Formats: sequence, C-alpha cells, structure tokens
Amino acid sequence: MGWQEAGLVRVEGARELRRTLKQAGDELQEMRTAHKSAADIAARASSALAPHRTDRLARTIRGSGTKTAAVIRAGFARVPYAGPIHWGWFARHITPQPFLSQGAQDSEGRWIRVYESYLDKTLDKIQGV
Repeated sequence: MGWQEAGLVRVEGARELRRTLKQAGDELQEMRTAHKSAADIAARASSALAPHRTDRLARTIRGSGTKTAAVIRAGFARVPYAGPIHWGWFARHITPQPFLSQGAQDSEGRWIRVYESYLDKTLDKIQGV
C-alpha cells in the first residue's frame, strides 16, 4: 500500500448507487459537488492542525472532488515537504504528524452531513422517476 492509499475511506454500495443514479439520468455532477464540499470541510480542519512554523504548509491544503472521491491535497512544487511531514521520514528523523488524516477524522460529523443531504435529495429524485 502506497502512502497515497492510507487513510482511504470506502463506502459500501457506492458503485451500485452510482449505477442507479446513472440509470436515473443523473450524470453525477452533483456528486462531484458533494465530494468537493466534504473535502473543503476536511481541508479547513486539517489546515488548522498543520504544523505552523511558517504557515506555508497550512496555506497549501486544499480540497477537491471528482465523481468518485473527495480528495485533500497538501503541498506542491514550492512546498514539497507535505508528505514527509504528514507521514514521517524515519531515515531523516522526521516524526509523522498526520494532520490531514486527523483533520478529516475530526471533521467527520460535518462532512457526513453533506453526503446525507446529497443522498436524501438524490433518493427523492429517484423515487420521483
């Protein structure tokens, strides 16, 4: 398992839900929005937990959504140390500080409501078909 797969949350039945939604004519654009909203909530929580020596790392934390996933990213070319800070680098004596995972866990109650709302609206559409 690579470092990008750790902390992955799997939703049972998501594949069947997507298939049903597609059959109902929904092109899943709203699911992308729900994923983006959920990722933004978790990203804000993670940013508050990030090490703030210079604030550069915290400012790079952002959320995005696709049709199939909510994604939180940290770092980019000018801040390449996000991964080693989060996951640690034992050869360099860098202790893990899992601020992204912790932020997602801490904010779970808020981003779960985004999905509940989306699913309620979607089920109402499907039932009305």
